[in-house]
Amino acid sequence: MEDKKKDTPLQRCLDETKHKVDKVISALEKVDICLSRHDIESAYMSAFRVADCAERLTNVARQLPAYTGHPKAHEMIEVAMLESFPFQIGFTAEGWFCLKIPLLLPKKSSGSPAYITDPLYPAMKRFWRGKPPVRYPDNILIFRHVYSKERPERQYRDHDNIELNRVTDVVALYVMVDDSPMRCRHYYCSAPGSSERTEVYVVPRSEFSIWLSHEDSIPDMGVILYENLPKS
Repeated sequence: MEDKKKDTPLQRCLDETKHKVDKVISALEKVDICLSRHDIESAYMSAFRVADCAERLTNVARQLPAYTGHPKAHEMIEVAMLESFPFQIGFTAEGWFCLKIPLLLPKKSSGSPAYITDPLYPAMKRFWRGKPPVRYPDNILIFRHVYSKERPERQYRDHDNIELNRVTDVVALYVMVDDSPMRCRHYYCSAPGSSERTEVYVVPRSEFSIWLSHEDSIPDMGVILYENLPKS
């Protein structure tokens, strides 16, 4: 009699992981086919499908070690996430908080950005450990989307179609008094660069015009960040 697989949380997570791996492979094959036909536009769209499938795979695969019941699974996953996502967190010379995420945020239609925010929580927790809290009471929350210079401008994403909420929630948790509309205003912009990333700034409302005047002169790899708030 043929053995049946046990219907356990670990087995279900494993099966779901395998299913999503198959989707990534299928999407990669589609890119390969488009390239062989010299259909660059379709290859570009298929490449986005690869990215989307890979992000969904990451979200599921991170849960797999925990289902084994290993006592250090969560701790080891957290370490692995921090190593794979080299966030840059700190303060600018002007005293503004800044977070650099080493990739672009997904479109809203792509699903949950948990593959970014899951490692962002421990990264922020580690950065703020042992530091006095810094809260900006009346601020402008800035998202600066940096695209590769090789990417045509028509491929830039509309600002209202980028998933920002979960990143906003994490940043607000640590450096804002309140993220209500009366305490926090939002500003979005895009720029070309040698590598793609997302820069998030929290700037006092009274100093936003200064940030705006500096935006065009931000270095290609971004502004220098300091571990501690510079003394005024």
